[in-house]
Amino acid sequence: MDLIQRPRRLRQNPSIREMVRETHLVPAQLIYPFFVCEGRGVFKRSKHLPDLINCSVDQIKKLLSPAEKLGIKAVVLFGVVQKKDSRASGAFNKNGPVANAIREIRSHFPNLQVATDIALDPYTDHGHDGLFKNAEVLNDETVEALCKMSLLHAECGAQIVSPSDMMDGRIGAIRGALDAHDFKNTMILSYTAKYASCLYEPFRETLDIKLKGDKKSYQMDPANRREALKELMLDVDEGADIVMVKPALWYLDIIADFKVHSPVPIAAYHVSGEGAMLELGAKAGIFDYDRALLESLLSIKRAGADLVVTYQALAAAKLLR
Repeated sequence: MDLIQRPRRLRQNPSIREMVRETHLVPAQLIYPFFVCEGRGVFKRSKHLPDLINCSVDQIKKLLSPAEKLGIKAVVLFGVVQKKDSRASGAFNKNGPVANAIREIRSHFPNLQVATDIALDPYTDHGHDGLFKNAEVLNDETVEALCKMSLLHAECGAQIVSPSDMMDGRIGAIRGALDAHDFKNTMILSYTAKYASCLYEPFRETLDIKLKGDKKSYQMDPANRREALKELMLDVDEGADIVMVKPALWYLDIIADFKVHSPVPIAAYHVSGEGAMLELGAKAGIFDYDRALLESLLSIKRAGADLVVTYQALAAAKLLR
């Protein structure tokens, strides 16, 4: 055959494939989320996703020493408490698990960037991300509570606060509160496009959330694409340093849209349901787990994400190293 173009020339051996590779995934681009709870000696794995860890503060060094050695640069903390109420009182506890975990990590892992989840659902008896009254999540009152929570975490040493609540105006309000209290260098990683997805169940099981109703009045409709760009423009205008799409794999088109329009770095959350599907598929013999994990994370990067939040960060980092 007399062919001028032979694309296979650039695929013929590992060296040339690596030379022309368009998308790269490295451990520094992975953010590791985990849960911190009350008590001592606690180290639990999710039954559906073993890499989803819930541990007490005294177990953090055991958890994060390998992560740091593997090149992980940032973590996201979620709090787990036994006592919950309608006002989310546990979210503002200066000696709660998240506050203590921030101090522990900053003391022992000074080079790790500590991000904290800013939402009320781990602490409310109704399971919603905000204050709840007459079957409605209250926007403005919730934003005030989120500002208080953000300030507490910044005071404890968190370098990044990460609002996941999807209330209107919360990025601007949190930015204003942080600046007014001399936390001008505290970054905001905003859950900019967080969809009302079915993929969060292992996460909710870990938090023991008993949700009253659903979250469709504040999390985004999975059918909507343009709306995500509106949220993007608002968050950037209000001062977000990093914007995020959640979930990731079923919303690659949204990540790709953000890549075109976002002037700030883009994160994507490889959520618990997505990770659990990889575990279950591999156990069923459908595919090789290691290959499936890296291919899924690579697809998120290829779509346009600069950073990937994933419970399987350590497993992926081991493979990448």
